Amino acid sequence: MICRSDCDQPDRLPSWVPEDARFYLAHTEGGEAIRKLARDAGRHASTVLRQVRKIETLRDDPLVDGALRRLGALRLCAEEAQSKKETVRMMEISRSETTPDAATLTREARRILRRLCESGAVLAVAAEMEKAVVVRDTGEGGSTRTAVVDAPVAQAMALKGWIACDNPGRISRYHITSAGRTALGRLMAEQESKLRGFNEAQAGFDTSAAAEAAMEAEEADPRGRRRYVVSESPLQGLARRRDKDGTPFLSEELVRAGERLREDFELAQIGHRAAQNWDQFLTAGLHLGLVTGQGRGSEGARQRLSGALRELGPGLGDVALQCCCYLEGLETTEKRMGWAARSGKVVLRIALQRLHRHYERTIGAGGGLIG
Repeated sequence: MICRSDCDQPDRLPSWVPEDARFYLAHTEGGEAIRKLARDAGRHASTVLRQVRKIETLRDDPLVDGALRRLGALRLCAEEAQSKKETVRMMEISRSETTPDAATLTREARRILRRLCESGAVLAVAAEMEKAVVVRDTGEGGSTRTAVVDAPVAQAMALKGWIACDNPGRISRYHITSAGRTALGRLMAEQESKLRGFNEAQAGFDTSAAAEAAMEAEEADPRGRRRYVVSESPLQGLARRRDKDGTPFLSEELVRAGERLREDFELAQIGHRAAQNWDQFLTAGLHLGLVTGQGRGSEGARQRLSGALRELGPGLGDVALQCCCYLEGLETTEKRMGWAARSGKVVLRIALQRLHRHYERTIGAGGGLIG
């Protein structure tokens, strides 16, 4: 995926690369003098020097170091391609193999940063691994994996300062920073604004602007009425509650079932040019039969999600969709469904119990996360 705006950068780097990283690469990889960089950018030389030194101090961070290595190789490839008068298409192919473009980073950052906002969540990265995983502490000495992301995307988030690691090691654990929370809020607000503009557009006109808005809205709530909660899902709050006998209101296996539904929901949006209205799968009388969930990618996720919602049916499927996928609060769901106060948590638990049995029967291993 190559954005046209990415190709407009004079140094051929993706548009998301921070200015201080550009200065650093131009100075260390390109041999540009600090004074020349400052003059070209209209900055004071001391300002550029501080930015270069700041990036140098971050090279001990595995993800930042990996990002700089990738970008340095990309910059060198662009210079060689220009000297040999190769086509821009060849440089675009090279870039797609080494680092994410702005659109990919934005989409993945919304997904991963939301997960990192959950209590006890960290991004674990092992050396030389192609993937990084988000792991959440269950509070009883255990942990559960909630998301997986490609290493280049994690490197980009670290370079932008959205995630940070206090003690790098063989397995480094990253937490979301204040800058990451601010960026997540901005990304979610931009997504909601674009979706609102698309929904308000006049129907019947297939313009390029409308098509672009539809693609940007692919991961959002199809109804465009709610923003994702960035602190934690409703399941996490219920999992901390205790019954009268001291047992958790939601067991870990039920939480994992809900997280599995949410993971499929997020994966199902990728690649869809139009937002999917999942409410249609809650209509009584629609039956798909046994869905094995063996499909790959977003198509497999759509099959598993539609099968799970049909299994739950109206009522149970509604509360699972609202709370697990759209991350809507229980009080809001109770008002929407016309239920009595504090009854939503009971219905949600029943829905998760049936969902857990469904995953055991169709997928096995209790419906563990995709990972």
